[in-house]
Amino acid sequence: MSLAKLKQMKKSIVVIVFSIFFLNQMQSQETAKSILDKAYNKAKIENKNVFVLFKASWCGWCKKMEANMNQPATKKLFTDNFVVVHLDVQEREDKKQLENPGATELLATYKGDKSGIPFFLIFDAYGKLLADSFDDKGQNLGCPASVEEVAVFKKKLKDTSTLSDEELEIIAAVFQKK
Repeated sequence: MSLAKLKQMKKSIVVIVFSIFFLNQMQSQETAKSILDKAYNKAKIENKNVFVLFKASWCGWCKKMEANMNQPATKKLFTDNFVVVHLDVQEREDKKQLENPGATELLATYKGDKSGIPFFLIFDAYGKLLADSFDDKGQNLGCPASVEEVAVFKKKLKDTSTLSDEELEIIAAVFQKK
């Protein structure tokens, strides 16, 4: 076998290996339906509602929302009251494989596709929508940070959980922190 053919064969093998890896990565992302079905089942068992957070890897506000929800002071409050799930949407071309199949369509169903991310929905254990990320003016709260945004967020959490006023104040303090 000539050296040129050997080099071409090596290149072909590399392309095939990367293609298989890429396809495997795309197929390994769990569908939005599967994630939600599991969350609803868990919520039924644990008598909770489901908090769905739409996010993307490039989104700074999404990372801030996740960080706020995972602070030592707030994490248990969220996990005691909600089954929290994350759905990846609106990724850049080089990271499209991170998106959960069906998540973009779900986001569009609830009119969050043109409002920016992070975007959240709160469902009961049977999939009935209880609250969304929109304020009274139809604006996406995103990651609530201002006093006004956090007040709306607190009301949505109060209406969809058993969080006490004291617990809601702890969440508000974390989210309003500069």
